[in-house]
Amino acid sequence: MANPVLKHLEWPFFEPRHRELAAQLDAWCAEFLHSGHGADVDAECISLVRALGQGGWLRHAVAGTALGGAAEVIDTRAICLLRETLARYNGLADFAFAMQGLGSGAISLAGTPEQRERYLPAVARGEKLAAFALSEPQAGSDVAALQCSARLEGDSYVLNGEKTWISNGGIADFYVVFARTGEAAGSRGISAFIVDAGTPGFEIAERIEVIAPHPLARLKFTDCRIPAIQRIGAPAEGFKIAMRTLDVFRTSVAAAALGFARRGLQEGLAQARSRAMFGAHLADLPLAQAKLAEMACTVDSSALLVYRAAWQRDQGQTVTREAAMAKLMATEGAQQVIDAALQLHGGRGVRSGEIVESLYREIRALRIYEGASEVQQLIIGRDLLK
Repeated sequence: MANPVLKHLEWPFFEPRHRELAAQLDAWCAEFLHSGHGADVDAECISLVRALGQGGWLRHAVAGTALGGAAEVIDTRAICLLRETLARYNGLADFAFAMQGLGSGAISLAGTPEQRERYLPAVARGEKLAAFALSEPQAGSDVAALQCSARLEGDSYVLNGEKTWISNGGIADFYVVFARTGEAAGSRGISAFIVDAGTPGFEIAERIEVIAPHPLARLKFTDCRIPAIQRIGAPAEGFKIAMRTLDVFRTSVAAAALGFARRGLQEGLAQARSRAMFGAHLADLPLAQAKLAEMACTVDSSALLVYRAAWQRDQGQTVTREAAMAKLMATEGAQQVIDAALQLHGGRGVRSGEIVESLYREIRALRIYEGASEVQQLIIGRDLLK
């Protein structure tokens, strides 16, 4: 394959359709994406969703061909290849793609035919932006501790409480919200709901600024009344639906980290080859060669874990341990690779607007969201001890 970055597609994890998909997206990204962010991140994110929909890439984030999806079930390897490639070119484009899948995933998995028809085709076309509202101020990794409530009154539910760190908060057209309905304590008393933007009693309480600009917000529900037909699945099934949704997309977080790492390695190599130093080039120094070797080993070992997990999931196997390993190693490894790439750039590496500086900010959050590294360690350890 001509592009050395795509050489891993020759591995036996992939089918010809995956190789074709990755090559097509790589060509599309090279033509349509740039590496930086504009001043208006909200507008840029909305524009990227529209472009991804028009390009046909969002079809892979939706299940059901009749609803605009690429296949009847979500192909984990395809999702991972798409996120890896998008992240390598533009972190906000990866974010935009991922949130369309994560935000609508519960509807794909457990929505009624009416819910699926109302939301999923528009998600696949990039016409409606989706959001996944699970985290709360006191309930992040400990989902069972969430306090946002939904009280059944006649044929409606009344929501009260807050959600925070909600991606696409403030720009999404609808939010999949997980709230306590009280059938039982802990995780067994949570249900899932679709709340449209603009619903009375629902407000964007705060926009959250982070080191790598992305649309994020704190949500507030005050006697927010929604029809009972907006509940996804049966009462008290919310925790299972949330975990199933995260299970689909957790491996793809590792794939996004892998994309960032690959770009970091590319930038490090280019810098080493071009930077004159001590009468030669940085690439001629043994220390630089050793650092580049470490970076390449980290990238390939992460890729093997990512695509092992993706392949196993597509074979219908349980991948609790494998997905946790992939996310842990790919995100932690990408942080190390990007840090090394920045070090190779010297002072230029910390200059605002440099690609490695942007990568340094982009990668940090991936070690936290959808299960922090420490949570992945617990998952792996507990699974080993079963």
